[in-house]
Amino acid sequence: MMDRRESREPTTGELFDLSGRVALVTGGTGYLGSAMARALAEAGASVVITSRHADRARAAAKDLPRLGAARHHGVALDQLDPASIEQAFGEALASAGQIDVLVNNGHQADAHDWTNVTAEQFTRQLANATGYFLLARLVHDHAVQRGREASIIMLGSMYGQVASYPDAYEGICPASPVAYHALKGGIIQMTRHLAAYWARDRVRVNCLSPGPFPSDKAPRAMVERLCAKLPMGRMGRPFELKGAIVFLASDASSFMTGQNLTIDGGWTAW
Repeated sequence: MMDRRESREPTTGELFDLSGRVALVTGGTGYLGSAMARALAEAGASVVITSRHADRARAAAKDLPRLGAARHHGVALDQLDPASIEQAFGEALASAGQIDVLVNNGHQADAHDWTNVTAEQFTRQLANATGYFLLARLVHDHAVQRGREASIIMLGSMYGQVASYPDAYEGICPASPVAYHALKGGIIQMTRHLAAYWARDRVRVNCLSPGPFPSDKAPRAMVERLCAKLPMGRMGRPFELKGAIVFLASDASSFMTGQNLTIDGGWTAW
């Protein structure tokens, strides 16, 4: 990370350069996670990708671009299992030697909406936030032990800030899950809380909240309804998160902590 005592003004290229740093990306084999992992690798970082399946994580890591001395790794991690989080973090350190950036992106979903979600299903969905916290604390403690700065990036959502439109889903598919909204709103608030406590340790905590980035598996009729409600009139594409994730991970955002960066095509501007 940039030395605050440095008197020379860094260039823009230097600010965004992640060479020599290691980024841990949970859920890095997924639709959005894979694009963010590529972005960090393209900026020069060594990347550790996690997935619930070790073979998928290793295959994804092998496909990442490598700049200079960067090396990529894949490890298995189940973020709903505290023991798995501890083990995966240990494996990541053993493989990469250090962790400078954490992208808390992994998510175990549940599609039940407010009409039929059970108490157990609701609680299990909220456990994703527990996983985010436990892994973030491990990275914080590791950074403090090393006497180094770190950047922690939580993945929120526009649906952690605003309600969904019922008519966007009606007659097509279940409503946007209420537990998901509660989860993402909580992650955004957790970001602020941890940032306030960890700033003195030079550990920054920010949140990246994507708007609608549906995969090809999403119902076409629902996508068309969502597009009609967006100022930009279209859905997001995974590469449109790449600039934001590099910004948050790098010295380009060195004086930014406790913030929520929303990339949503203008959805929350209404």
